[in-house]
Amino acid sequence: MENRYVSHPNDVKSFDTNRLREEFLIESLFQTDELVTVYSHVDRYIVGSAVPASKEIKLEVNLKDIGTDFFLERREIGIINIGAPGKVTADGQEYEVAAKECLYIGLGTKEVTFSGSGSEPAKFYFVSTPAHHQYPTVKSTQEDATPSHLGDIKTSNERTIYKYIHQGGIKSCQLVMGITELAPGNMWNTMPCHTHNRRSEVYLYFNLDENATVFHFMGEPQNTKHLVVRDGQVAISPSWSIHSGVGTSNYTFCWAMAGENQTFDDMDAVAMKDLK
Repeated sequence: MENRYVSHPNDVKSFDTNRLREEFLIESLFQTDELVTVYSHVDRYIVGSAVPASKEIKLEVNLKDIGTDFFLERREIGIINIGAPGKVTADGQEYEVAAKECLYIGLGTKEVTFSGSGSEPAKFYFVSTPAHHQYPTVKSTQEDATPSHLGDIKTSNERTIYKYIHQGGIKSCQLVMGITELAPGNMWNTMPCHTHNRRSEVYLYFNLDENATVFHFMGEPQNTKHLVVRDGQVAISPSWSIHSGVGTSNYTFCWAMAGENQTFDDMDAVAMKDLK
């Protein structure tokens, strides 16, 4: 399991493009018939993927990396499928998970496996965070999620936010997770931007064509930098950093947060005139 460490904002100011990508961009997810995991020391996320094409994939890592006897002994996990329909089995209970559906699995679940259910592979994306209480395993479809329609075509940010794991939806210890879909003709997300010093966040960008790109803006509001992100890649956003992007076309992204609280609207807005 790859490790990503915490970077101080004063140090990040001097990072060149390669160093910025090494620290904050996950490029190698969604490998066929493999479990890929990245451990971020920012709020102890484990971000990963499973693409079961010709075999079942178990959720298992080198246990020395997490210091427990099984993956979810002290953790919870949110799983969203961005591919063809597939199946997730949690301690013998099987769940059909179609595209853009979410499955939450709570602390204490000993065995989790991913499998396909058709000719095209499922693409399971997951985010796991430390947990202190056992909540039940729950599946949510996009129709079950809480939608919020925001933005306007005039500002190129008309979008719908689907909240899956949050205070008013699937219960969790600290994980908050959902999907944002930009309407056709819209390219901006999370702009005007914000920070939330009490929570960090990770963004998975997907539904991008092969030649499409998202410019993901990060850094302190007065010292911004950017990552060039492509389909199926993840940007890690520390609590002190903005997290905003603009694409060459519309796209979808999965957001996940962890930290001090689960209040979705607890954020510190940054005025456009203050960005540098």
